[in-house]
Amino acid sequence: MDFKVNSKQLEKLLTKIIPAVPTRTPMTILENFLLEIKSGLLTIYATDMEISLKSSINIVSEKDIKIVVPARMLYETVRSFKDTSIDFTISENKKLILKTSTGEYSFSYIDAKEFPEIPSFPQQENDVDINEFNISGNDLKDAFELTAFAMSKEEMRPAMTGTLISFNEEGIRFVATDGHRLVNMLKTGHQTNINEQYIVPERAITVLLKILDDKEVKVFVNKTHISFVLSDIELISRLIGQKYPDYQSVIPVENEFALKINTKDLLSSIKRMMIFSPSNSRRVKFSINANLVEISAEDVDSGSAGKESIICEYSGDQIDIGFNSSYVSDVLSHLNYEEVYFKLHSSTKAVIINPDKNKENENLMMLLMPVRLNN
Repeated sequence: MDFKVNSKQLEKLLTKIIPAVPTRTPMTILENFLLEIKSGLLTIYATDMEISLKSSINIVSEKDIKIVVPARMLYETVRSFKDTSIDFTISENKKLILKTSTGEYSFSYIDAKEFPEIPSFPQQENDVDINEFNISGNDLKDAFELTAFAMSKEEMRPAMTGTLISFNEEGIRFVATDGHRLVNMLKTGHQTNINEQYIVPERAITVLLKILDDKEVKVFVNKTHISFVLSDIELISRLIGQKYPDYQSVIPVENEFALKINTKDLLSSIKRMMIFSPSNSRRVKFSINANLVEISAEDVDSGSAGKESIICEYSGDQIDIGFNSSYVSDVLSHLNYEEVYFKLHSSTKAVIINPDKNKENENLMMLLMPVRLNN
C-alpha cells in the first residue's frame, strides 16, 4: 500500500474538482486528474486549460507520489463506494490499484510530466507582479450573480464575454455588458492599493457561483491569471487579455424623466406580454403617463395581442418606448428590490434602471437599450 484514504472524504474532494474536467476535448490528457502527495498531503488538480481547480486533504501515505489518472473513472468508482477505507497501490506496470474490504479495482496511469502546468500564486508580499485582496464569499457571489447574466455570448467580442473587475479608491467595481444591457455594480468598503482592471471569463464565474460560500475569499491576480482561494479549494482562471469597451461613455447623463414602479408587478406583466410579443424582436411597449404605465405587445403574424396597466409614480413627459421583453425580464429578475426607478430621456436613448434603495456598501446601476417601435 502506498497511501490510504476514506472513501467519503475522497468523494467530497473529487466532487469539487470534477467541474474543471472537460467532457469533450481534443487534448485527452485533460480528461485526467493529477494526483500529488507531499508529506502526507494529497492534492488533486484538474484543468480544461481555461480554468483549473485544486483541493487537498491529509491522508496516510508512505511516500511522495505524482501521477495522472482517468478522472471520471476514478470519480464514479469512488462515488459508488459506501463509507469505507481505500488502500491505493502504485504498481510497476503503470497500474493504480484500489482495494477495499470487499473488492479490488485498477486503473492505468501516466507520468505527471504529461499533465499541463497549472499556474501557482506565491503568497510573498514582495511579489510585485501579483496583486491580492480579500473579499467575503457572499459579496463576491452577490456581485457575480447580479452581473453575469449581462455578459455577451458573441465570441467576436471576446472582452464582453467576461465580467470586468475594476479597482480604484471607491472600491471594487463589477461590470458586464452585451451591448443591449449593462450592469455596473460598485462594492464600497473594499479599499485596496490596486489600480487595475481585469476581465474574468464566464466559465470561471459559472464554476465560482457553485462553490462560493459565506467564508472569506483570498484573490491573487497577475496580468494573465486570477486565483480564488476558498477555505478548501482553489480556482485558477485565465484572464481575457483584451481591452474592455468604454462602458462609461454609453451611460446617459441627461435622463431627466423618472418612473418609479413595483418590481414584482412589472416583472409579472412583462412575463405575460412575452407570450404576445413577436418571436423575432420580442418587443414590448411601455406607454408611460403621470400615474400609469400601459404594457402592451402585439404579434401581427399570429394576430395576438395583450395589454395591461400598472400604477406608478412618474415625473416627465408622456412617452412611448419599446424594449426587448427578454432583456427587461432578465434585468428585473436580478433586482431583488421592492421598487425600481427607470430614468428616461426619449424613446431612442438608453434607459437607466436603479433600485429604489441600494444595499449597504453597494451602488447598483443597470442600463437597457430600447428597441424601435412600429409607426
